[in-house]
Order: sequence, then structure tokens, then C-alpha cells
Amino acid sequence: MINISKLEVGYERRPVAMPLSGRIVAGSLTAVIGANGAGKSTFLKTLAGLQPAISGSIEFSGSSSKNKRPQLAYLPQQAELDRQFPISVFDLVAMGCWPQSGLFGGISRESERQVLDALQTVGMSEMRNFAVGELSGGQLQRTLFARLLIQQAPLIMLDEPFTGIDSQTTELLLKVIRQWHEQGKTVIAVLHDIAMVARHFPQVLFLSQQQNIWGTADEVLCHFPHRDHACILADEFSEQRRVIS
Repeated sequence: MINISKLEVGYERRPVAMPLSGRIVAGSLTAVIGANGAGKSTFLKTLAGLQPAISGSIEFSGSSSKNKRPQLAYLPQQAELDRQFPISVFDLVAMGCWPQSGLFGGISRESERQVLDALQTVGMSEMRNFAVGELSGGQLQRTLFARLLIQQAPLIMLDEPFTGIDSQTTELLLKVIRQWHEQGKTVIAVLHDIAMVARHFPQVLFLSQQQNIWGTADEVLCHFPHRDHACILADEFSEQRRVIS
């Protein structure tokens, strides 16, 4: 789906990571990891078209034009969101319908049903009339995942989706991500929890200012300083995949 060649990402023409070349295959589930400041969020925003690349190229196969991005759904970090904006849970999720209804179109009965189904999937049905500002971090993230469900995009990008949320919500959202993967959607997520990466994400991209490592979880995690722990987790994940397949 995405072919990357000598891509440099950063701000004000200053790269924050080494040039990157590789390919994100359609239907893959990829974790992007690295230290703070390694360019993980910048890389994701560049893929999503939210900021320009410094140099290099990004091509999207399967689109009418290689330079045209497919329909995608992007989840920013919670810190970038304005939680004081006066909008209800239901209306925030319904914003995911705009590709079908248009920015100024009304919500159809079918779209309303989809919104209610999405809220039920993430356990937020009873809070659909709450203001977004009243929600906890976990409740807000459930709501944002419901909006992603509504968008039905083939490409989903998640920037630190599990930061600051409770374990129950984390497990629920991981289940949603697994469902997307089973449906053949391409999912790219910026993450910090190596144990989570090893257990749930088959592909890993490690970014740093010294080197980039891209491959399976087994291959990438064994390069970490805590080598034994990382390799044990990777081996455990690899065994789980063999059992499932």
C-alpha cells in the first residue's frame, strides 16, 4: 500500500530521524517505536499528509495516482485535542460520517444506526449524550475509536492510542485493532509499550537518529538494549502466531 524511499521527516527543514526506505504492505499491522524525539509522530503525520516531508518520496499503490493518499482515518494524541469544544459524544462520533454525507449534510437514519453500533462496540452507548469535556481519558479514547469505526477507512493511523488510559479500555481497543487487522485494514500505531508491541503487532518500525530498523517483531525487538527481555517477548509472540496460524 505505501512505498517509502529515502524519506526524511522533521520540522523547518531539520530532520529528526535517519532517512527511511521501506514498504507498508496492505493489510499489515505495524507498530512504530523509538525514544522520545525520534520522529515517530512526525513520521505518522507525514504519512497522513498533515505536514510535508523534508525529502524523499511516499507512493500509495492501489490509488488512481501514486501520489494520492487513499481514504484514511487518523487518531492524534489526546494532548492535541480541544476537550472543551461543546460537542456531545454522539455528535463527535457522527463526524466520522462526513465522507458519505459531506461536511454540511445531515446524518441519515442508516448513519445514525452506524453511530449507535459503534458506540455499543466501545461500550459508550449509555454516555452518548454526555459532553466530551465530561469524559475521562479512557472514555474519550473509546469515543474516538468509535469515530474511527464509522469512517470505515482502509488505512488507519494511531498516534499513542493507549497513553493515559485504563487497562480495561486498553484491552477493549486492542480487540478493535485486531478486528481491523482481520478485516484486511492497514493499521499503523505509534507505541511505547514494548511488551504490547511484542504480543500484538506482527510488524515493527524502530526509528532513531542513529538507525532505523524495520521488520517483524521477532527481528526488530532483539536489537533493543534489554536484549534478553525483548527477545523473550518476541519469541513468545512468534510462538503465539504459529499456534494461531
